[in-house]
Amino acid sequence: RSYSGEERDMMRHVFLFEAFHRFYDQLDRLIEEQIRAGDQPVRVGFGAEALALLAQRGFPQDEAARFFGIFFQARRAYFFLVHGLSGESPCMRESRRHLWDNVFTHDIRWYDRYLWNRMEEFSTLLLGETGTGKGTAAAAIGRSGFIPYDDKQHRFAVSFTRSFVALNLSQHPETLIESELFGHRKGAFTGAVEAHEGIFARCSPHGAIFLDEIGDVSTPVQVKLLQVLQERTFSPVGSREKLRFRGRVIAATNHPLESLRDKKLFRDDFFYRLCSDVIVVPPLRQRLQESEGELDELLERLVRRMTGAAAPELVALVREVLEAGVGRQYLWPGNVRELEQAVRRILLTRCYDPGSPGATPNVRDDLFAGIDRGSLDADAVLARYCALLHQRHGTFEAVARRTNLDRRTVKKYLLQAGIR
Repeated sequence: RSYSGEERDMMRHVFLFEAFHRFYDQLDRLIEEQIRAGDQPVRVGFGAEALALLAQRGFPQDEAARFFGIFFQARRAYFFLVHGLSGESPCMRESRRHLWDNVFTHDIRWYDRYLWNRMEEFSTLLLGETGTGKGTAAAAIGRSGFIPYDDKQHRFAVSFTRSFVALNLSQHPETLIESELFGHRKGAFTGAVEAHEGIFARCSPHGAIFLDEIGDVSTPVQVKLLQVLQERTFSPVGSREKLRFRGRVIAATNHPLESLRDKKLFRDDFFYRLCSDVIVVPPLRQRLQESEGELDELLERLVRRMTGAAAPELVALVREVLEAGVGRQYLWPGNVRELEQAVRRILLTRCYDPGSPGATPNVRDDLFAGIDRGSLDADAVLARYCALLHQRHGTFEAVARRTNLDRRTVKKYLLQAGIR
């Protein structure tokens, strides 16, 4: 039977829905198989069957292959967002929704019609404190891009394990950053004894590069990166050859960008090239404030990852040590990264003492944000207020005088806030 008009559009969606759900489980198993296989694309044993079904429903061959690619893309996006960024707090659900839109846009119909092969035009800037999971969010975007299906080879064009390449810019001295970004030719500078491929050259045509700590790079490097984003070409150090870059750019920083821009340390034109989308990854303390069960879910996932199996008795041990030690109101200045190391330390030593945190969260913003959300109980408000006063005045005694609390009570609240 043939369809036309609105009926045709409706049946088109019905047939796509049917095909997607028929191969749902096989697509999920394919993801696991490809992760085990690594960078070599695996054979898709059910690919011919999926394309045949779509052809029977009236889709041309090229359209059927494209939709099969989008099916696989959708399952990958779900896999990496759910497994990598777990948590049922409102802020984490919103974060996953925002990341999904970053991959497929807010309306997948427009993505299907206009943008499925044009997402390299959309760069992304991830903001958030150290340890919140910006790298995991970037990887979820980078490994969830569209990859064409080759129906003759019965494989996808590349493995999604090759579609994400990361570079931490703060780990390299200024003199070597350009080489890490753009590569260099043999003899380009003293010590360049052989040619080197930079991150732009290593990026797959269907992938993304992740430039972590973008707020740390100098103005001259920002200018060169801006040119790459504008022209989509780059030249290795010591070469005049123009190489084409095809891929998305994802960048991240834990610095307050407004402050960097005000101080002219981060160029406005560079910012506007990076900010097709700006995603803020929430801190752990916000997640725990919004959802009492968030910590248990994170502990279960972390323990499972470390042991390879569910271990409820170990989760109970970790929870018991944390509650007896840092307490429920601890601010977790190192975020999920700190929590992960806390779990490891407890499994090794049965204790966790954070010591002097290397980074102090913005206690004032955290206090008022929690009050606005209505997610703080009385103890949490006092702990954060005492931490704010301690930041300003520096001693337990000064906090005690201003709160009319005794020193022991002040110490208890400051310990809850991670201040010793």
